[in-house]
Amino acid sequence: MPNEATLSKQIEDLLVARNLRGMQTIQPELESGYYLRAARMLNRCRGHVLIGTGFPVVDTFETDGPVGAIALYKVLEAIGATPVIVCGPPVSQALMPDYRVHEIRVGEHKERTLEAFQALYQYNPEAVISIERPGQAEDGRYYNMRGENISDRTACFDTFILNAKCPTIGIGDGGNEIGMGNVKDALKTLDIKASVTEVDELLITDVSNWGAYGIIAFLSFWNHRDFFADIQPLEILRYLSKLGSVDGVTRENELTEDGLPASEGQSVINELRQIIGLVKE
Repeated sequence: MPNEATLSKQIEDLLVARNLRGMQTIQPELESGYYLRAARMLNRCRGHVLIGTGFPVVDTFETDGPVGAIALYKVLEAIGATPVIVCGPPVSQALMPDYRVHEIRVGEHKERTLEAFQALYQYNPEAVISIERPGQAEDGRYYNMRGENISDRTACFDTFILNAKCPTIGIGDGGNEIGMGNVKDALKTLDIKASVTEVDELLITDVSNWGAYGIIAFLSFWNHRDFFADIQPLEILRYLSKLGSVDGVTRENELTEDGLPASEGQSVINELRQIIGLVKE
C-alpha cells in the first residue's frame, strides 16, 4: 500500500484530471498533500463541524455542493462528529426537515459579521468547511461562472471562514468559490471573477462534490470502513432534484452536476475506492 502522501497525490491528480474549468493549471500552486491535510483535520473532529454550501442559480440552488455536503455530513456523523449545514434560502428551507441546518440571510446586509460571530459562539466548531460556496471578489460582491453579479441572491459564508478560531477548508472547482484567495494570482489566467477569500486548506477539483469524496476516501481508509457504500450520491441527487435543484451549467432540473451525468461522479468514486485499496484493480 502506498504511503499517505502518495495516496493524496493520486487523489489530487484524479480530481483535476478532466480539467473542466482550469483547475489542473492551478494545481502546481498548491503544496501537495492538501486532501490528506484536510481529511486529518476532520478525522479528529468529535464536536460540531459547520459545512457551508449552496450556490444560487436563478431562483433556486445548484446540485454541485449540496450533494457533497450531504455525503460528508453522513460520514462525519458516522465517525462521531456533529455536522451542521450552513446556508441560506431556498436550500436551507429544503434541507431543514432532514438535516441540522443553520440558516443565514440572503443578500447584502450589515449583520453579516454578527451573524457569523453568533453562530461560531453557539456551535464552537472544530472545523468549518465550504463546499461550492460563492466567495467574495475583490469588490466585495459575488459572481457566478458567467461573471454575473449574484450578490442579492447569495448568503455570506465568508464571515464564518474569516472569523473561525478552528481549521477552515474550502472546496472549489472554478475560481469564484470561498478558498480561492489562496491561489488568487494564478487565477488571473482564467476567465473568472475570482474569489479572494482564503482558507487554511484549499481543495481543488473538477466538480466540487468530488472534493468531498476525496476527503471521504481518507476517512474510509483510516476508519477501515467503505463510507462510499453508505452515501449513495445518485440517491442524494434524486432527493435534491425533488426539492427543486438545478444543474449549475445547464440550469435544468436534472440528475446531473456541472453538466455531467451522475455516472461521472460514480466513476470518480470507483477510482477513489481503487486508490485507497477498497477494491482490487
